[in-house]
Amino acid sequence: MQQPTILVLASGRGERFTASGGSVHKLQALLAGKTVLEHTLDAVRASGLPWHLEDAGHPGMGDSIAAAVRATQDATGWLILPADLPLIQAATLLQVAAALQTHDVVVPVYQGSRGHPVGFGAACGPALLALKGNQGAAPVVRAHAAIELIVDDIGCVTDIDTLEDLARAQVLVPRPH
Repeated sequence: MQQPTILVLASGRGERFTASGGSVHKLQALLAGKTVLEHTLDAVRASGLPWHLEDAGHPGMGDSIAAAVRATQDATGWLILPADLPLIQAATLLQVAAALQTHDVVVPVYQGSRGHPVGFGAACGPALLALKGNQGAAPVVRAHAAIELIVDDIGCVTDIDTLEDLARAQVLVPRPH
């Protein structure tokens, strides 16, 4: 069975993080001894799903998504995962991928909050390729009958945009036993 490809979006400038006092790009900020990006990629690798890191500079989220889809056009679907979600669990990635077998758009939800990665089936490819500017894939989610997938993963809603977010995530990082 073909698996969707995880698109790890790491093209943003991280301006809010710097404005909050961060001295490095948010994806290079240390969280429990590893960078935010490395934490995210650890979960991606642990999922066993194919993946693509989109880290070329793009003007906006839509441009970044379109470039990543263009680079992986043979995929059976995509899980769009912002790189600033260091606590995401591999199990959540696999749950979204599994739900894509029977749905065109899948949105994980943790305790009532919509999170990431949002999963898109192959039918969404043309619409994702047409995205540009600062708006992400919200119009594609609205155009399809998105299902909400309840997950037990605070990591799907814990993004790092400020030093305060980083401090909150520090408390939530699983400690090695």
